[in-house]
Amino acid sequence: MKLKRNFNSSGQSGQQQIIAQAEPLYASLDENIKKIKMDLGNSTDIIIREIRSGKDKKTKTAILYTDGLADKQVITDFFMESLMQDSQIEPIEQLSESDNRLESLKGMALQIGDNKEITDFSSLYNSILSGDTVILLDGCLQGISASTQGWKSRGISEPVAQSVVRGPQEGFTETLRTNTAMIRRKIKDPNLWLETKQIGSVTKTDVAIMYIKGIVNDKIVEEVHKRLDKIDIDGILEGGYIEELIQDEPYSPFPTINNTERPDVVAAELLEGRIAILVDGTPFVLIVPTLFISFFQTAEDYYLRADISTLLRIIRFICLFIAMVGPAIYIAITTFHQELLPTQLLISLAAQREGVPFPAFIEALMMEVTFEILREAGLRMPRPIGQAVSIVGTLVIGQAAVEAGIVSASMVIVVSITAISSFVITGYSMAISIRMIRFIIMGLAASFGIFGIVVALIALVLHLCSLRSFGIPYMSPFAPLVLSDLKDTIFRLPHWAMTSRPRLINQKNVIREQMSPPTKPKT
Repeated sequence: MKLKRNFNSSGQSGQQQIIAQAEPLYASLDENIKKIKMDLGNSTDIIIREIRSGKDKKTKTAILYTDGLADKQVITDFFMESLMQDSQIEPIEQLSESDNRLESLKGMALQIGDNKEITDFSSLYNSILSGDTVILLDGCLQGISASTQGWKSRGISEPVAQSVVRGPQEGFTETLRTNTAMIRRKIKDPNLWLETKQIGSVTKTDVAIMYIKGIVNDKIVEEVHKRLDKIDIDGILEGGYIEELIQDEPYSPFPTINNTERPDVVAAELLEGRIAILVDGTPFVLIVPTLFISFFQTAEDYYLRADISTLLRIIRFICLFIAMVGPAIYIAITTFHQELLPTQLLISLAAQREGVPFPAFIEALMMEVTFEILREAGLRMPRPIGQAVSIVGTLVIGQAAVEAGIVSASMVIVVSITAISSFVITGYSMAISIRMIRFIIMGLAASFGIFGIVVALIALVLHLCSLRSFGIPYMSPFAPLVLSDLKDTIFRLPHWAMTSRPRLINQKNVIREQMSPPTKPKT
């Protein structure tokens, strides 16, 4: 494969454009095998089996596959035995130019489904390194690639990061085809389209795009393809690579692309007109476009009654407020606005802080940083040890800090409630963003009191309203206000009342159902 780089008129390297000139296969089987071994460095996991087939056993044939990626049993059953025993393939010298030997070989030996012809080494390498098996015939300028993937993969298990009490207990795996099949099983509609492309000049990672034709906005589909096609990188190892390379706001702390490891969540998002981006090798699927409200909704909200789901969502938004400004309010009140507290509470706080040598901001900062260290240690250490370290460490350090007079007991309570509230936020990426913003608001509260908190919240709202996700306003349906879409935001109406899809995301097939509320049977 030859690579060419274009340069602009000024001599500087412009956008790199790689033009692949695929080298065609040779007619000689020996030359093909020699080049393959040389290009792949005689790798020991690349298996090349040379056999002779045909009536007189004179037709030289080679079978190539990667050990560990291809299913050996399938290769033995459908390739080895068929080629060794069948006598329909005549020797090369007895065949006329009009005989289609590849079609004959397909009908004889390649009865396992997906197969295709390959004419160049680039396609050949891509096939065998993806788990396919390639057959080459001596004297032919083409080969045949058959799908024989058979690597070991993790079985379908319960989602780890997004568990529910009621609902499906299955999550995605690291195998792309397994993930697409799980979505197909939930949406049995021919309009569910799947498009696959390879991204990464070295890894050549399979990236799939799924959407429901007739429901999705075609302009958003074109935008997704456009952004994916612009990616020029050597490797994609996880969906986070894709997310960072195609997001709208690279410098915003808020995520504009959602991710999930639950097939039922992906199916629900597809039914609303969104697009799923699946990356081979990761159990997390990207969802675009996404809204701010999406990070506070769970799959379980739609499996419980509407009133229970609404109550849980209200609790999540209360926890959002506590996680964002809880320590800041404590700092502002104890530093600047003591008159806002009742007298008895003020006396109690003053007594607790009597021996504390640090101002409230430094006190809160130390406790927050300590808790973040314990949280990170609990995640990175082995699970049994990590849980013990996070729980025991928090209790011991908090109690010891209070007894040593470094921090007050009220500060430990505030930091603990703030930490617990951050765990309630369902979107992990959103929770991390809130934790980052919390420190900024704490600094403004220590400098300007309540006024600093108010200014920070106003700036935060303005920033959120300026964000977009693939052209869709991030804060919709609140800004801009779409009354018909408020039925599934902070409050969730019953299923029979949610008759339309989000209007800003979907503009073609808005009506999703036409139902009337259930009525009591007449007695």
